Amino acid sequence: MPVMNETAAGRSVGRRAQRPCDNRTVAVLAYDGVNVFELGIAMEVFGLADVGPDWYRVAVCAQRSGVPVAAGGVGLMAQRSFRFLHEAGTVIVPGWRDIDEAPPEAVLEALRRAHARGARIASICAGVFIVAATGLLDGRRVAAHWRHAETLARRFPRLRVDPKVLYVDDEDILSSAGRAAGLDLCVHIVRKDLGADVANEVARRLVISAHREGGQAQFLPEPTLADTDRLGDLRAWARAHLDRDLTIEALARKARTSRRTLIRRFVESTGLPPGEWVLQQRLSRARQLLEATSKPIEDIAALVGFGSADVLRHHFRERFATSPIRYRRAFKA
Repeated sequence: MPVMNETAAGRSVGRRAQRPCDNRTVAVLAYDGVNVFELGIAMEVFGLADVGPDWYRVAVCAQRSGVPVAAGGVGLMAQRSFRFLHEAGTVIVPGWRDIDEAPPEAVLEALRRAHARGARIASICAGVFIVAATGLLDGRRVAAHWRHAETLARRFPRLRVDPKVLYVDDEDILSSAGRAAGLDLCVHIVRKDLGADVANEVARRLVISAHREGGQAQFLPEPTLADTDRLGDLRAWARAHLDRDLTIEALARKARTSRRTLIRRFVESTGLPPGEWVLQQRLSRARQLLEATSKPIEDIAALVGFGSADVLRHHFRERFATSPIRYRRAFKA
């Protein structure tokens, strides 16, 4: 979900007013050693056919077009050079081949120029090391795979590295923690650009979850089947009754278990304590209502269980560094 640094958000708003390029023109970078799976994720999502006339235009770009690029034992032939980045409003940076190796200066300079022209940059997994090397991430909060987070933070101390989340959306800079999270990030970009209905259709085509929170934990312990089934019913009930009292005690009564057992089973099956899970569900439903309806903020706050618009605004500020009104405007634009 969009997580914005207020300073970065302010910069991007000013830049967006002058943006000469279209977000739906997508350049996917290729270089020797590029991760084929991550490159394929971007091509699969943004290169879908028969979605509609407003769908993305996507191209794989290398430093020189027509020159083979080595990619994990596979040879790729990019049809476009980095000159395509002059047109692109979105640049996808798949994983770098070796986090201990400095990226080519030509790649770094191409990214700097694209960003200066107003393009947004999205990295997948170790691609964040390339974007970090450009200096564009200084002072920013970024997602990182839990295995690479310590190295990234040590090598680039000006970054605010978050090893817990799936992805971070900082408006003009986006990053995902791992390869599967890169798929979540690409679908999130579709959702941000074209709305929840279109993103849900993309998810159905790919047979994946329609939306996973950027703030969801990266690593979940393996749940037991019995616990998953039992709490699955409880979670389904809670999603359908977000306006009710969903304290830990209330959920424990509903599940006919103790408070301690409920907390343990929730963490085992979702990676989150019950209170955090409920908060994420309420925020997710609030976003859906803001995107798809014109309901007043007070009504939405009541429907999702926050009680008042002030409480809803507080959680939006805390989680997304924006307000419900600004969020709605971003999706109505």
